[in-house]
Amino acid sequence: MKKNVIVLALLNSVFLFSQERNLRNIQQLTDGGDNAEAYFSPNGKFLTMQVTNKNLGAECDQIFAYDLSKDYSKKSDNLQLISTGKGRTTCSFFMPDNQHILYASTHEASNACPAPPVSKDGKYLWAIYPEFDIYMADLSGKIVKKLTDVPGYDAEAVVSPDGKKIVFTSTRTGDLELWTMDIDGKNLKQLTFGLGYDGGAFFSHDSKKIVFRASRPKTVAEIKEYKDYLAQNLVAPTNMEIYTINADGTDLKQITHLGKANWAPYFTPNDKKIIFSSNHHSTRGYDFQLYTIDLEGKNLKQITYESEFNAFPMFSKDGKKLVFSSNRNQSKPRETNVFIADWVDTDEAENVNETQLKNHLSFLASDELQGRLAGSEGEQKAANYIQKYFKKLGLKTHLQPFEYSIKLNPHDENSSTPSKGTNVIGYLDNKAAKTIVIGAHYDHLGLNQHHQSTLMNSDGQIHNGADDNASGVSAVMELARIFAKNKTQEKVNYVFALFSAEEDGLIGSKKFAENVKSQYPNVVTMINMDMVGRLDKDKNLTVGGVGSSPIFPDLVKKVKPAGYNITLDESGIGPSDHTSFYLKDIPVLFLFTGTHADYHKPSDDSDKINFDGVKTITNYVFGIANELSQKSEIPFTKTKTTSTKSVPKYKVTLGIMPSYADSKDGLHIDGVTDNRPAALAGIQSGDILTQIGDCKITEVYSYMDCLSKLNAGDEKEVTVIRNGETKVFKVKF
Repeated sequence: MKKNVIVLALLNSVFLFSQERNLRNIQQLTDGGDNAEAYFSPNGKFLTMQVTNKNLGAECDQIFAYDLSKDYSKKSDNLQLISTGKGRTTCSFFMPDNQHILYASTHEASNACPAPPVSKDGKYLWAIYPEFDIYMADLSGKIVKKLTDVPGYDAEAVVSPDGKKIVFTSTRTGDLELWTMDIDGKNLKQLTFGLGYDGGAFFSHDSKKIVFRASRPKTVAEIKEYKDYLAQNLVAPTNMEIYTINADGTDLKQITHLGKANWAPYFTPNDKKIIFSSNHHSTRGYDFQLYTIDLEGKNLKQITYESEFNAFPMFSKDGKKLVFSSNRNQSKPRETNVFIADWVDTDEAENVNETQLKNHLSFLASDELQGRLAGSEGEQKAANYIQKYFKKLGLKTHLQPFEYSIKLNPHDENSSTPSKGTNVIGYLDNKAAKTIVIGAHYDHLGLNQHHQSTLMNSDGQIHNGADDNASGVSAVMELARIFAKNKTQEKVNYVFALFSAEEDGLIGSKKFAENVKSQYPNVVTMINMDMVGRLDKDKNLTVGGVGSSPIFPDLVKKVKPAGYNITLDESGIGPSDHTSFYLKDIPVLFLFTGTHADYHKPSDDSDKINFDGVKTITNYVFGIANELSQKSEIPFTKTKTTSTKSVPKYKVTLGIMPSYADSKDGLHIDGVTDNRPAALAGIQSGDILTQIGDCKITEVYSYMDCLSKLNAGDEKEVTVIRNGETKVFKVKF
């Protein structure tokens, strides 16, 4: 009984996975083995798929029909073998009459399963068996017609929705090209001619276009490798992009430019987008997710998040169902099953608009705003821009001015000078009982009037702060648009708060947080976006504050973007505005892509922003906010860091930009300041600092402890790890 309860809980966790917003009522149709390439019959009553499952007598891929009218819980009982059971088969597809199928098979060459390809140099390989020919069979398994009968590979055949044409892949010209023929096998026509593997083709619903995957080797080495493999009837499908072509062979167009393996494409029901499988996001290991993209190659959107393999999507004729293969809920490693789901078109307003992000960020980080120093004319221009946009969205807006003093020289008690700032607040009142604050600071260093630049002698130079923090502000503004303009009235109210004077000590957020609980109903979370514009090639993102509520760690991991490497930092206190809310006992989250060599320098400009990263992180916060809106309670907890980690005083500097991630293997150096001890000694950005003299370093706090023990003029050996190799430098502090 207990085991059944556990299994049921696992199933529910899969089938109710809320980040997969386009998929509802996900149900598993098969239960073991390798089940793939499931495609609907035109009337939507059956699927045809290829199955390897020894329990069903399929030692290698054989074609089965699946009766969708039967109870899905029966799973294998709904499967009926409709290929010969001999040789190996692939790529089945229903004919227009719902009574016959196409598939490719090697059974005429041998009853035995052909040997699978052997990986060479660790590369994943597909076999292009030359014994494959295309057959038509009825649902009892009787072959009624052989459609191809020439030497070489003929497979991957599908039928146009109008029932007139078949498109397939063939090596009959010496390369893997797309061909069409009439439904009876006549009038063959070659469609593609470029060197590379063209395959996995499907027609649009109006039968006018074809979408397919293709590799296009470019360099001499790539071409040689492709030809060498093809001569052995093999391909290495690690670099493929999605293409479209008209059914008559005209207007060949590359849709994706993502890199890695993009494949298994299919047109969405309105023929305006393509759904496909991709691992372009993957930085570590094996990970394929479903995405959609429009026919112009824009508006890429992640569809699946669960498990590490999702592929072979196909829509039912009425567009209401999606069938796909996945290794979610697997009972054995690499087991693949077929799933069916209701397809739900999500609100177009909820798609993050990269153009909007660029427009906001480019204006805020332009020279016109002179670096947005708190209290400056540039800050007021930025505030007016943000408030005008909030009003355009229909939000309730107000400006919150405040005054404060700042020491221009922290060592001189008489250097205090008066300053002022203005917070910009937008409120989306959903008449809900709870409220989420999403915030970022919009001020920066101006012309270095407050002497906070990391570049020596930079007074008078504009510090545009594109990453710090025009990136976070543009993301908050885009989130405000999404929540204000979508068709859903969420179960929470949203406050979009843009703070000033963060650079001078979190002044603006402290002012706002003072009364936030009395001004808005039940503030349950504050999400802070500060410096989210410089996502690195490994897609490292720190999410701080996860210890401030027990529900946060699992939630932020569950909805994370594919391929992102998330470092969780428990502390509710950090060098940004979420700290002001944590200190008011409000659970907080803090998103941060890391410091860099341009941090607090005039060189932090828009041309260095990773806009694709900002877009994905904005969508990530949208997913987090949606998850939080469904929670009945978001309990607050004090984080361990507040009581166990204090910031020591120190008299020296090494001149690095440390990562604040609690990475355990040492302090990761995100940037090195010119003409400071680290740079002079030869330490570089990307090094991992592990020791100063005899003092061990595991993260930023132990680093500061080590610095606190040093005096100016001390010379110490500093140990770092660079590309896995230990290096020691003599540093004079």
